[in-house]
Amino acid sequence: MINKIGKTILTMFGIGYFKYAPGTVASFITCLIFYSLASIDGINQIIFPYIIFLIIIFIYSTILIDKIYKKEDSKEIVIDEFIGQSIPLLAISTSNELSIKLITFLDNISSQLSFNWFGIWILISFILFRFFDILKPFPINLIDKKIKNSFGVILDDIVAGIFATISLYIILLWI
Repeated sequence: MINKIGKTILTMFGIGYFKYAPGTVASFITCLIFYSLASIDGINQIIFPYIIFLIIIFIYSTILIDKIYKKEDSKEIVIDEFIGQSIPLLAISTSNELSIKLITFLDNISSQLSFNWFGIWILISFILFRFFDILKPFPINLIDKKIKNSFGVILDDIVAGIFATISLYIILLWI
């Protein structure tokens, strides 16, 4: 029973079993979840519960990966994408000055393109996270190669999320 629940969580309800690009699909689904929650309740209402949920999922996943999966980084495990992708989504949401700058910039773009600024921002964070998660620049590649346990499985995605966040902040500084 615990293994079934654990696999369900680690595979994000079966997304990890997708034949093609399960990590990308999991990251995209994470963006959709974040967008939906923020649209329903408002960004300020979801930040604290979302962070608490991420901490719980991180701890629970770190324990489960070693118990359930004997392989170092099984491709079915995509909860690490959920955790990593959530970092840039939350980081800019909690930065008021940069959020205002981003909203103003994206409102200008979105009024011309008929897109929602929040959706554009989420798309940019998705692209940046996938870029860093797939290419694995230093030190992500080092973490991926050297830390061969459940913590390493998740840590490389956390660092990719941090890199995506830093990139978003750099983009915002240039706007």
